Amino acid sequence: MPFRAALAVVLVLIAAGAQAAPRKAAGADDAPSPALLQRIAALALKQVEFGSVSLLPVRFEGSRIAGPIADGGRVIYCVSGHLYGRTFGKPEKPRVALRYRDDRLTVLDDDEVCTGHRTRPFPELDALGNAR
Repeated sequence: MPFRAALAVVLVLIAAGAQAAPRKAAGADDAPSPALLQRIAALALKQVEFGSVSLLPVRFEGSRIAGPIADGGRVIYCVSGHLYGRTFGKPEKPRVALRYRDDRLTVLDDDEVCTGHRTRPFPELDALGNAR
């Protein structure tokens, strides 16, 4: 009998948990605005790593962005992609970390803060970089 009572309690708790309010997906509210994404893409493309200084035409594919990442009071965005054109054959894989504070974006020298964070596609960088 005690087993049945314990099983009934567990089933009631499971049913109560299933009826709880649905949770929002992680990061759903954290998505940057389209205007901020355009600013991030423009600043990344001004970096030498992303082909700002190149005599050869370059193209971008598979660009990704991670963030916003809260790191010690800072908000960081990490941008990466595949850059074709400056080397023959294998693409370059540039990365840059950007800090967003007081509606300003600045480049961080330390891109190690980007390690281990989930990225998502960043088509704004591909479109803006391939339009130049």
